[in-house]
Amino acid sequence: MTPSATQTQLNLRIISIVVFTCICYLSIGLPLAVLPGYIHYQLGYSTFVAGVVISLQYIATLFSRPHAGRYADIWGPKRVVSLGIVCCLLSGVFTLAAVLLQSVPLLAVAALLIGRIFLGVGESFTATGATLWGIKTVGAIHTSRVISWNGVATYVAMAVGAPLGVLLNGYFGISGFAVVVVLVAFIGLLFARTRQDVSVSGGVRAPFHVVVRKIWPYGLGLALGTVGFGVIATFITLYFSAHDWQGAAFTLSLFSVGFICIRLILGNTITRYGGVPVSLACFVIECIGLLIIWQASSAWVAGIGAFLTGSGFSLVFPALGVEAVKQVEEQNQGTALGTYSAFLDLALGLTGPVAGWVAGYYSLGTIYLLAAAVVVMAFILILRVYLQQRAGLRRA
Repeated sequence: MTPSATQTQLNLRIISIVVFTCICYLSIGLPLAVLPGYIHYQLGYSTFVAGVVISLQYIATLFSRPHAGRYADIWGPKRVVSLGIVCCLLSGVFTLAAVLLQSVPLLAVAALLIGRIFLGVGESFTATGATLWGIKTVGAIHTSRVISWNGVATYVAMAVGAPLGVLLNGYFGISGFAVVVVLVAFIGLLFARTRQDVSVSGGVRAPFHVVVRKIWPYGLGLALGTVGFGVIATFITLYFSAHDWQGAAFTLSLFSVGFICIRLILGNTITRYGGVPVSLACFVIECIGLLIIWQASSAWVAGIGAFLTGSGFSLVFPALGVEAVKQVEEQNQGTALGTYSAFLDLALGLTGPVAGWVAGYYSLGTIYLLAAAVVVMAFILILRVYLQQRAGLRRA
């Protein structure tokens, strides 16, 4: 068997697991561009209420991430992924219930709130479980590859889901995408039954606070590095409008192109050079991209900055994730993954309001300068980890 054939088989085994992540994020992407308008225009609630309904999913994801990891360690990742997909299915069911209850807006919103909670829990259980499932299927040596493919599955599903949701809503209303969520989740459950489970590692389960103490530098580095992504995703449209530029959506696409291409092309560098050195290089590129956006004199210059930011941010999650998982025993890897991912959720949750407050006092351009400064802080933190690792090797 040739090395290329072996690599292809390895990737196919990983893809057969991360497809569940794709199903989950398709369920998230489908209502993304449609649900706020439905709540505001059809149900007659304010944009604040619409924002609360949408944000509830992210809150549910944040608080359920560590539990998803813990249950994956105890029950096995296949069971946790299946539970996550069931939650995604139920989110579609409650969205359909909201349509049936539309004549009573309060009940319709209540149904949507419950559905968003299920979707948030489904995200944490499916994504965390699928990552651990993939790692245990192909071996810990391929951790970075599994995390990279998981990220690609996430972005592809979101990129497909949002426009597909708009299309279905145009023809059938929100019941159109809700039915698709239910059907796709049901198919995912059937497919999960055909996949081979992996054994649950024995040994003592470390308390949650012990896991946090071991992985916090990597989680905090991830959180600080995520700010660049957060300010682009949230404010690039307003930034373009403030400059009377066209092409904000294309700029977001450039960010995604950089992100996906680097993950696919350079994902193996983490295995070759180590997660910490790769993350340091990523922070440098991300910082340069943000500074270019800050000083951009035209839309295409800002697009170059977004491309570089996406390219730099691309490997931050898998690079630091590999290092975080190394800090704990095998029986605690799920808890480590879930806790580590929660740092990203927390960063995205805080970036919007904090950056919005800064923009209100200064300017939209300022938030990209400050985001670059935050990424520099991430670089300094992980550089300290790198120097500690080098010192430890010299002593050994």
